[in-house]
Amino acid sequence: MEGIANGWMWAGFALFVVVAITIDLIALDKKGSHAVGVREALGWSALWVALALVFNAGLWFWLDATAGRELANLKATEFLTGYLIEKSLSVDNIFVFLMLFTAFAVPAEMQKRALIIGVIGAVVLRAIMILIGAWLVAQFHWILYVFGAFLLITGIKMIWAADHEPDLEKNPILKWMRGHLKITRDFVGEKLWLMQDGARWFTPLFVVVILIGITDVIFAVDSIPAIFAITTDPFIVMTSNIFAILGLRALYFLLADLAGRFHLLKYGLAMVLIFIGTKMLIVEWFKIPVFLSLGVVGAILAISMAASWLIPEKKESAG
Repeated sequence: MEGIANGWMWAGFALFVVVAITIDLIALDKKGSHAVGVREALGWSALWVALALVFNAGLWFWLDATAGRELANLKATEFLTGYLIEKSLSVDNIFVFLMLFTAFAVPAEMQKRALIIGVIGAVVLRAIMILIGAWLVAQFHWILYVFGAFLLITGIKMIWAADHEPDLEKNPILKWMRGHLKITRDFVGEKLWLMQDGARWFTPLFVVVILIGITDVIFAVDSIPAIFAITTDPFIVMTSNIFAILGLRALYFLLADLAGRFHLLKYGLAMVLIFIGTKMLIVEWFKIPVFLSLGVVGAILAISMAASWLIPEKKESAG
């Protein structure tokens, strides 16, 4: 599949990702275990968003100088739209992360470690899945219609199940781990496992990290086809997706306390998937411009968040 990037651009972006994660890990070790406050989360969130915007601006200037203004505007808009979609869909991950941390009573000072490990795993898994997706689209263009139908059905199912909390105890991965692994009753600092009496024991933090990784794979099945509705350029797909993932940890701590206030956001995310799925299915007859897609996605998210503030959440009666 043809794209705008050459080998040096791919290598440069890969190096940036490694350096960014390394700095994140160094900052984590320097501060040690601690609960992340809103101020720290806001600072990191602003930094990741700023880096994404700086990257997009640099991409625009490079394309403007080498390929012309029209292509520069198109690719910059594709990146921004893809980044907004991936960032918004990652909010659904945050709801699940919050449920996992609550269910396993993960101390606030340990959540940061679990999330950074989850982010590293997510970056690797997303990169593999995107490359596979790009190859499939290049070999079998009709698969875009399969992606579109899948997103449309997923969006409808999200609306149907929006008011139903997932039952963690029915999770097959959790059942398997409890049946096949030795798991300690309590947390052991930030350790994922330890040796006791010649046997390897895993901590509840290990279980949480694995479930976070599995969760991201599940959500990637939704979000990666969504970005192919905006562009089939592998470089734009990869960079917009990875930039959104890199800021996921900071976004979690920023929105965790506010998650309950955006109770209608799940409906907005479902409508985003329905819109994108429909866009992919009708592309043969009507191609929705990228600028319009960006506006529609932004409007859906803004309306659902505003509605969450204006319409109080219905509480179930005690009896």
